[in-house]
Amino acid sequence: MRIVGGEFRGRGLAAPKTLTIRPTTDRSRESLFNIISHAHPAVLDGTRVLDLFAGTGAVGIEALSRGARSALFVESGVEGRGIIQKNIETFGLQGRARLFRRDATKLGPSGTMGAFDLVFADPPYGKGLGERALASASRGGWIREGALVVLEEETAADPDPGGGFELLDSRAFGDTVMRFFRYTVPHSSVGRSISAVATESRHDHE
Repeated sequence: MRIVGGEFRGRGLAAPKTLTIRPTTDRSRESLFNIISHAHPAVLDGTRVLDLFAGTGAVGIEALSRGARSALFVESGVEGRGIIQKNIETFGLQGRARLFRRDATKLGPSGTMGAFDLVFADPPYGKGLGERALASASRGGWIREGALVVLEEETAADPDPGGGFELLDSRAFGDTVMRFFRYTVPHSSVGRSISAVATESRHDHE
């Protein structure tokens, strides 16, 4: 595994030793960022990135290599967090990258972490986790108005993250489909009660 473009191009990434983590391949990651750079050329310039189900952190670090200002890596697995931390240190990204131990489907309110301009979600396939995570991110205020959201899933899946996510494009790579959404804050999210957000946060800590 290596970074395929930008400041860190060609540098190797720490990789998983087990099959519990399925990192995006170098080729798929290169295709992903080629699409972004051509269809959304300004999106990486100084942007804040949210990497859900971050795994090894490869996608978020690729974004940092290509001009993103900062990245938050959300990962609940022990092996994944260890790999992400190692990669952050290897690339000297301590000032631009943060590791967040959390179930991506139960994010709770974003609080002081604010909203993000570019969101990646690469969940375990076939379980509906990606759409649940994006719905949770929407409820919690993690996604900025107008943000680009990328959801990776198996070709057989038909994810529906709910209101606010406008499908812009869909690209297939073998057994994988990457869906590109533009996010608009739903009216229901704007008026969501504090008690509902607090309930989600409380459940996350149980």
